[in-house]
Amino acid sequence: MQQIIEAEIAAIRNIPLDGAIEKAIDLIVERTNHLGGKVVISGMGKAGQIGVNIATTLSSTGTPAIFLHPSEAQHGDLGMIQKNDLLFVISNSGKTNEILDLIHLSRNLHENLPIVGLTGNPDGPLEKDCDVTINTGSPKEVCPLGLTPTTSTTVMTVVGDLMVVGIMKKIGFTKEEYAKRHHSGYLGQKAKNEIS
Repeated sequence: MQQIIEAEIAAIRNIPLDGAIEKAIDLIVERTNHLGGKVVISGMGKAGQIGVNIATTLSSTGTPAIFLHPSEAQHGDLGMIQKNDLLFVISNSGKTNEILDLIHLSRNLHENLPIVGLTGNPDGPLEKDCDVTINTGSPKEVCPLGLTPTTSTTVMTVVGDLMVVGIMKKIGFTKEEYAKRHHSGYLGQKAKNEIS
Protein backbone atom coordinates (compact mmCIF):
# COMPACT_ATOMS: atom_id res chain seq x y z
CA MET A 1 0.00 0.00 0.00
CA GLN A 2 2.76 2.45 0.90
CA GLN A 3 4.47 1.87 -2.46
CA ILE A 4 1.23 2.69 -4.27
CA ILE A 5 0.81 5.88 -2.25
CA GLU A 6 4.41 6.87 -2.98
CA ALA A 7 3.92 6.22 -6.70
CA GLU A 8 0.85 8.45 -6.75
CA ILE A 9 2.68 11.20 -4.83
CA ALA A 10 5.61 10.97 -7.26
CA ALA A 11 3.22 11.33 -10.19
CA ILE A 12 1.70 14.48 -8.70
CA ARG A 13 5.19 15.93 -8.15
CA ASN A 14 5.99 15.17 -11.80
CA ILE A 15 3.14 17.30 -13.22
CA PRO A 16 4.94 19.71 -15.58
CA LEU A 17 4.73 23.31 -14.38
CA ASP A 18 5.61 24.79 -17.77
CA GLY A 19 3.15 27.68 -17.88
CA ALA A 20 0.37 25.79 -19.69
CA ILE A 21 -1.92 25.73 -16.65
CA GLU A 22 -1.54 29.50 -16.24
CA LYS A 23 -2.29 30.02 -19.95
CA ALA A 24 -5.43 27.89 -19.62
CA ILE A 25 -6.52 29.88 -16.55
CA ASP A 26 -6.09 33.18 -18.40
CA LEU A 27 -8.05 31.88 -21.39
CA ILE A 28 -10.88 30.58 -19.20
CA VAL A 29 -11.14 33.85 -17.27
CA GLU A 30 -11.21 35.79 -20.55
CA ARG A 31 -14.00 33.66 -22.02
CA THR A 32 -16.15 33.40 -18.89
CA ASN A 33 -15.62 36.56 -16.85
CA HIS A 34 -15.01 39.00 -19.70
CA LEU A 35 -17.05 37.57 -22.59
CA GLY A 36 -19.86 35.91 -20.62
CA GLY A 37 -19.21 32.41 -21.95
CA LYS A 38 -18.79 29.13 -20.13
CA VAL A 39 -16.35 26.25 -19.95
CA VAL A 40 -17.60 23.15 -21.79
CA ILE A 41 -15.71 20.13 -20.47
CA SER A 42 -15.65 16.76 -22.18
CA GLY A 43 -13.99 13.37 -21.80
CA MET A 44 -14.79 9.68 -22.28
CA GLY A 45 -14.89 7.04 -19.55
CA LYS A 46 -12.84 7.81 -16.43
CA ALA A 47 -11.54 11.04 -17.99
CA GLY A 48 -15.16 12.10 -18.41
CA GLN A 49 -15.85 11.46 -14.74
CA ILE A 50 -12.92 13.71 -13.86
CA GLY A 51 -14.41 16.27 -16.25
CA VAL A 52 -17.75 16.19 -14.43
CA ASN A 53 -15.95 16.88 -11.16
CA ILE A 54 -13.98 19.81 -12.63
CA ALA A 55 -17.15 21.28 -14.20
CA THR A 56 -19.17 21.17 -10.98
CA THR A 57 -16.28 22.56 -8.93
CA LEU A 58 -15.79 25.44 -11.37
CA SER A 59 -19.53 26.22 -11.31
CA SER A 60 -19.63 26.37 -7.53
CA THR A 61 -16.62 28.69 -7.43
CA GLY A 62 -17.76 31.41 -9.82
CA THR A 63 -16.89 30.04 -13.27
CA PRO A 64 -19.84 28.76 -15.32
CA ALA A 65 -19.09 25.26 -16.60
CA ILE A 66 -20.94 22.25 -17.95
CA PHE A 67 -20.01 18.70 -18.88
CA LEU A 68 -20.76 17.61 -22.45
CA HIS A 69 -20.60 13.89 -23.20
CA PRO A 70 -18.69 13.56 -26.49
CA SER A 71 -21.00 10.87 -27.88
CA GLU A 72 -24.17 12.75 -26.96
CA ALA A 73 -22.67 15.82 -28.65
CA GLN A 74 -23.00 13.97 -31.97
CA HIS A 75 -26.71 13.49 -31.34
CA GLY A 76 -27.65 17.13 -30.80
CA ASP A 77 -25.99 18.14 -27.53
CA LEU A 78 -23.31 19.98 -29.52
CA GLY A 79 -25.84 22.82 -29.47
CA MET A 80 -24.84 23.50 -25.82
CA ILE A 81 -21.69 25.18 -27.14
CA GLN A 82 -22.06 28.92 -27.77
CA LYS A 83 -19.72 31.35 -29.52
CA ASN A 84 -18.09 32.81 -26.38
CA ASP A 85 -17.49 29.45 -24.72
CA LEU A 86 -14.27 27.50 -24.29
CA LEU A 87 -13.95 23.76 -24.89
CA PHE A 88 -11.83 21.85 -22.35
CA VAL A 89 -11.17 18.27 -23.46
CA ILE A 90 -9.59 15.47 -21.45
CA SER A 91 -7.92 12.40 -22.97
CA ASN A 92 -5.07 10.56 -21.27
CA SER A 93 -3.99 8.92 -24.54
CA GLY A 94 -4.53 12.06 -26.60
CA LYS A 95 -6.08 9.74 -29.19
CA THR A 96 -9.68 9.27 -28.03
CA ASN A 97 -11.73 9.23 -31.24
CA GLU A 98 -14.86 10.71 -29.66
CA ILE A 99 -12.85 13.65 -28.33
CA LEU A 100 -11.02 14.26 -31.61
CA ASP A 101 -14.39 14.17 -33.41
CA LEU A 102 -15.86 16.59 -30.85
CA ILE A 103 -13.06 19.08 -31.47
CA HIS A 104 -13.69 19.10 -35.22
CA LEU A 105 -17.47 19.28 -34.85
CA SER A 106 -17.16 22.14 -32.34
CA ARG A 107 -14.85 24.12 -34.60
CA ASN A 108 -17.25 23.53 -37.48
CA LEU A 109 -20.00 25.09 -35.33
CA HIS A 110 -17.84 27.93 -33.96
CA GLU A 111 -14.68 28.40 -36.01
CA ASN A 112 -12.76 30.42 -33.41
CA LEU A 113 -13.72 28.34 -30.37
CA PRO A 114 -10.65 28.14 -28.10
CA ILE A 115 -9.75 24.63 -26.97
CA VAL A 116 -7.75 23.54 -23.93
CA GLY A 117 -6.58 19.93 -23.77
CA LEU A 118 -5.50 17.86 -20.78
CA THR A 119 -3.52 14.77 -21.75
CA GLY A 120 -0.82 12.31 -20.76
CA ASN A 121 0.41 12.23 -24.35
CA PRO A 122 1.57 15.70 -25.41
CA ASP A 123 2.72 14.31 -28.77
CA GLY A 124 -0.66 12.76 -29.63
CA PRO A 125 -3.17 14.06 -32.18
CA LEU A 126 -5.09 15.97 -29.49
CA GLU A 127 -2.20 18.41 -29.01
CA LYS A 128 -2.33 19.57 -32.63
CA ASP A 129 -5.93 20.75 -32.27
CA CYS A 130 -5.63 22.64 -28.96
CA ASP A 131 -4.78 26.26 -28.31
CA VAL A 132 -3.31 25.21 -24.94
CA THR A 133 -2.25 21.67 -24.03
CA ILE A 134 -1.71 20.73 -20.40
CA ASN A 135 0.52 17.69 -19.95
CA THR A 136 -0.07 15.47 -16.92
CA GLY A 137 3.50 14.15 -17.00
CA SER A 138 2.45 10.78 -18.49
CA PRO A 139 2.41 8.86 -15.20
CA LYS A 140 2.60 5.07 -15.15
CA GLU A 141 -0.62 3.56 -13.82
CA VAL A 142 -0.31 1.86 -10.41
CA CYS A 143 -2.76 -0.79 -11.61
CA PRO A 144 -0.84 -4.14 -11.69
CA LEU A 145 -1.90 -4.55 -15.33
CA GLY A 146 -0.72 -1.04 -16.21
CA LEU A 147 -4.10 -0.44 -17.85
CA THR A 148 -6.76 0.73 -15.38
CA PRO A 149 -6.89 4.55 -15.08
CA THR A 150 -5.52 5.10 -11.57
CA THR A 151 -2.49 7.38 -11.39
CA SER A 152 -3.54 9.18 -14.56
CA THR A 153 -6.89 10.14 -13.03
CA THR A 154 -5.17 11.25 -9.82
CA VAL A 155 -3.00 13.75 -11.68
CA MET A 156 -5.94 14.92 -13.82
CA THR A 157 -7.84 15.67 -10.62
CA VAL A 158 -4.89 17.60 -9.21
CA VAL A 159 -4.54 19.63 -12.42
CA GLY A 160 -8.25 20.42 -12.16
CA ASP A 161 -7.74 21.60 -8.59
CA LEU A 162 -4.80 23.78 -9.65
CA MET A 163 -6.97 25.40 -12.29
CA VAL A 164 -9.97 25.93 -10.00
CA VAL A 165 -7.86 27.53 -7.26
CA GLY A 166 -5.93 29.63 -9.80
CA ILE A 167 -9.16 30.92 -11.32
CA MET A 168 -10.69 31.65 -7.91
CA LYS A 169 -7.67 33.78 -7.03
CA LYS A 170 -7.65 35.54 -10.39
CA ILE A 171 -11.33 36.53 -10.21
CA GLY A 172 -11.21 37.35 -6.48
CA PHE A 173 -13.91 34.84 -5.60
CA THR A 174 -15.24 35.41 -2.06
CA LYS A 175 -17.05 33.43 0.64
CA GLU A 176 -20.08 35.63 0.04
CA GLU A 177 -20.19 34.54 -3.60
CA TYR A 178 -19.59 30.93 -2.62
CA ALA A 179 -22.55 31.02 -0.23
CA LYS A 180 -24.81 32.28 -3.06
CA ARG A 181 -23.92 29.26 -5.19
CA HIS A 182 -23.68 26.61 -2.48
CA HIS A 183 -26.70 27.35 -0.30
CA SER A 184 -27.44 23.99 1.31
CA GLY A 185 -25.55 21.29 3.14
CA TYR A 186 -22.59 21.52 5.46
CA LEU A 187 -20.46 23.67 3.15
CA GLY A 188 -23.30 26.08 2.47
CA GLN A 189 -23.98 26.49 6.18
CA LYS A 190 -20.27 26.90 6.92
CA ALA A 191 -19.90 29.59 4.26
CA LYS A 192 -22.95 31.49 5.54
CA ASN A 193 -21.76 31.28 9.15
CA GLU A 194 -18.33 32.61 8.25
CA ILE A 195 -19.70 35.67 6.47
CA SER A 196 -22.33 36.60 9.09
